[in-house]
Amino acid sequence: MYKRGTKSVCFLLLALLWDSGYVITMERGDTAAHVNLTAFHRLPNRCNVDGFNKDWFKVDKYCVKYFSKPLNFTDAENSCKKTVPGGHLVSVHNAGANNDLLSIVKKMNPKNLRMWLGGYEFFQSGKFLWTDGSFWDYAVWTPGEPINLYSSLEECVEMNWKGAGKWNDDSCFNKKGYICAFKRKGIIDE
Repeated sequence: MYKRGTKSVCFLLLALLWDSGYVITMERGDTAAHVNLTAFHRLPNRCNVDGFNKDWFKVDKYCVKYFSKPLNFTDAENSCKKTVPGGHLVSVHNAGANNDLLSIVKKMNPKNLRMWLGGYEFFQSGKFLWTDGSFWDYAVWTPGEPINLYSSLEECVEMNWKGAGKWNDDSCFNKKGYICAFKRKGIIDE
C-alpha cells in the first residue's frame, strides 16, 4: 500500500539516480514492488582525454566506449582500430574493471548484455590472449567454460552469456555489441 505522494517521490528518486550515472536493474527473483538495492550499479567516471569525454569512460588504465551495433569479433576489433589511435577491443585485468564494464553495458543496452571482449584463444592452443597485446592475468569464466578449447568452434571471448559479468568462449562469427578501449597512459598525466 502506498501513501499519498509516494509514487511521485519514487519516480523522482529513480530519475535522479538515472541522471547521476547509477544504473538500476531488476535482478532475477526481484519483483517490481521489491527492488534489490544491490542491483544499483555506478557508472565509472568519464574519460578525461580531450575529444573522448562523451560516451567514453575511465576503466582501470583505459578509456572505453560501448558500441551496440552487432559485429563479429574481427569486424569489432577493426572498428575499434578505426575509431581511435591505439584502439582495440577491451582487455580486462581485474574484478573492478570487469564490474565497470558490466555497469556500462547495463546502462547502454540493458536488454542485451552480451558483448565482445578483446580475448581470443591463440591458434587452438588453450591459451588466451588480448588483442591489445597485454598480459592475460585475469579471467572470470562462467562455470564450465571455456568448453571448446583446442578447436576452432569457439575461439573468442564474450561477456554476460549466462551470468552477468561472467565470460564465455563463443564463435568469432557471431555478431554482438562490443567495447573499444585505448590506454590513457602516455596520452595524459594521471
